[in-house]
Amino acid sequence: MNLTEKILAKASNLKDVHSGEIVNAKIDYAMVHDLTAPLTIDAFNEIGIKKVWDPNKIIVIFDHCVPASFIEAAELHKKVRSFVKTQGIKNFFDVGQGGICHQVMVEKGFVKPGEVIVGADSHTCTYGALGAFATGIGSTDMAYVFATGELWFKVPKTIKVQASGKLQKFVTPKDLILHVIGKLGAGGANYMSLEFTGSTIKNISIDGRLTLCNMVVEAGAKSGIVPADEKTINYIKLRSKGKIDIQESDEDAVYDKILEVNCENLQPMIACPNSVDNVKPVSEVSGIEVNQVFIGSCTNGRIEDLRIAAQLLKNKKVNDKVRLIVIPASQEVYLQSLKEGLIEILVKAGAVIGNPNCGPCLGGHMGLLASEEVCVSTSNRNFIGRMGSTSAKIYLASPATAAASAIRGEIVDPRILEEE
Repeated sequence: MNLTEKILAKASNLKDVHSGEIVNAKIDYAMVHDLTAPLTIDAFNEIGIKKVWDPNKIIVIFDHCVPASFIEAAELHKKVRSFVKTQGIKNFFDVGQGGICHQVMVEKGFVKPGEVIVGADSHTCTYGALGAFATGIGSTDMAYVFATGELWFKVPKTIKVQASGKLQKFVTPKDLILHVIGKLGAGGANYMSLEFTGSTIKNISIDGRLTLCNMVVEAGAKSGIVPADEKTINYIKLRSKGKIDIQESDEDAVYDKILEVNCENLQPMIACPNSVDNVKPVSEVSGIEVNQVFIGSCTNGRIEDLRIAAQLLKNKKVNDKVRLIVIPASQEVYLQSLKEGLIEILVKAGAVIGNPNCGPCLGGHMGLLASEEVCVSTSNRNFIGRMGSTSAKIYLASPATAAASAIRGEIVDPRILEEE
């Protein structure tokens, strides 16, 4: 069995499982946020069960519309707070207490290798970076999890992404995952798992691995996973206690396909409007004028991302034509970036810093785009209307490319900027 099959077999109390089989797995943790929790609560109440299966296994995080920007959002927040109190759910992260749900989940130690974790958000696949099987589900399915602590899955086929070679300066894990999505296509991994292996992956930080797994859903994948190693163990030991269950794919594990990537020659990549798989080298679209740059989201709002942005923006100014919005992914990242002086560098450069939340990524608030405007974003989706006007254009790139473009006022390869 491969790693994903092993995890699902254990969670389903089966000796072995294989792709295509239906299993009923026990859930280790279930996460909802301020947009999906109200729908889950409504569906749970319809079931008619008074108490959730285990209040200690449910995590509620406010992050999509934080703080509330309109009355309806405030009412939904109030509704969720009432449910949390009634059910005795202690793992609740209100405004100012957490940040983006996917960052908070890993920071607070709710993710370990070998676990099965579900979230009522499509980018729950992020947690696979720590060797877990993690996937997004709908609010109705989540209500069933709230009631029973279990959920059925079809065991996915697995694509092995074998990445080798050293990433060059200003070429990041974001560029790698954009390259992979460009090769697979938006539906190229439908209901599959992507298992990331190879020398490149071993050298990538946990922050980078989270970026890789975050975006597998953009190729249609059910989950993404990085086999746990010493980096994983060290990260987890700082955040949680208890046994860490390390598993690996068998040597004779079956994969649907193997995608080999030579990272030595990988360039900064960019996903052009209006599809995440419309991927090109940044050099091919250089010169396109930019109105807004967004550095943040569950894809690239971590400390590593803010460091690279600050590195490029230090002693420089954001172009007069550009609005630069920077949002740390969590309170922890915010505090760390303050200690390191990153926030000061970014503010002096002309950036506006938002409180930890999803920001403009979902088109909710805090930086929507007007008609015909162009945005370079470090987030994960560039669909029509995703960040505001349906005629706006969104380019997805790394924090390095985003920061460089903010300085130049147009899309630019960050390596060129440093050479000048």
